[in-house]
Amino acid sequence: MTLAFIATGDIALPTFHHLIKHGPKPCVLITQPDKPVGRSQSSAVPPEIKTVALAHGIPAWQPEKISEIAADLEALHPDIAVVMAYGQIIGKAVRKAPKQAIINLHASILPKYRGASCIQSAIRDSEAETGITIMHVIRELDAGNIICKKVIPISPNETGGELHDRLADLGPIALSEALKILSENSKAGIPQNPAEVTYAPKLLREHGRLDFTQSAEVLERVIRAYDPWPGTFTEFAFKGKTKRLKIFPPTSISDHSLQAGELLSLSGELLIGCGNHSLVLSEVQPEGSKRMAASAFANSL
Repeated sequence: MTLAFIATGDIALPTFHHLIKHGPKPCVLITQPDKPVGRSQSSAVPPEIKTVALAHGIPAWQPEKISEIAADLEALHPDIAVVMAYGQIIGKAVRKAPKQAIINLHASILPKYRGASCIQSAIRDSEAETGITIMHVIRELDAGNIICKKVIPISPNETGGELHDRLADLGPIALSEALKILSENSKAGIPQNPAEVTYAPKLLREHGRLDFTQSAEVLERVIRAYDPWPGTFTEFAFKGKTKRLKIFPPTSISDHSLQAGELLSLSGELLIGCGNHSLVLSEVQPEGSKRMAASAFANSL
């Protein structure tokens, strides 16, 4: 079996390593262009998966738009193309390039949480479980027939970053099962139920602004879900200025009654009021300062 791998995000790394070690070794990696960094944007950092590919003799293509390499991909005659956290919509020309199938590894139990923020959404919404779903790639985002699923429970105190890493490790297991199924029937798959579809759109930094009129239970999940991206924050008045305060997990829930968004230093702890109950904070980062224990910040209030 000849396989092309289309990926950018770090969640794809364990699956890529598995294919290199156990096969089928990808004939090509298609990934996003190197990312400019620094104020001048004069230097660029490659996706880590590109570095891995080149170290193992796998060519890495980095088109600005994936449609640019559709003909080149078709010329390789891959049987299967595997997509995972690539970051672009896969157009018709690329979808038609593989001889047998183009499939996607998605970090949710489809049809729930189609889209980019599937991991954060599952924690935020208090789901008991999530997983990796492998489906055929079609024109509509994350809507193709499902080949297989692998499900894991979400731990009570898990952050978005921790769940991301566990799902990454689940990728090789799910892909191995999917490739076995496709080797017997390249069209295998079960349609998704439209009535069960939900969406998890891309998160921006501003989505991490906390609304303290919500309950402490909801906000505790949001803070965990959005760590490390997009992170969570609030704003507070300090010496006549409004400053941003980043908030990090873990947090705990207190019965202490405060106004929504009110900060209180109490017995060495830092509390913040919510719609009902309060949150006890553990780590914060005031604007212009380093990350610190919330108790240390409380002493400055």
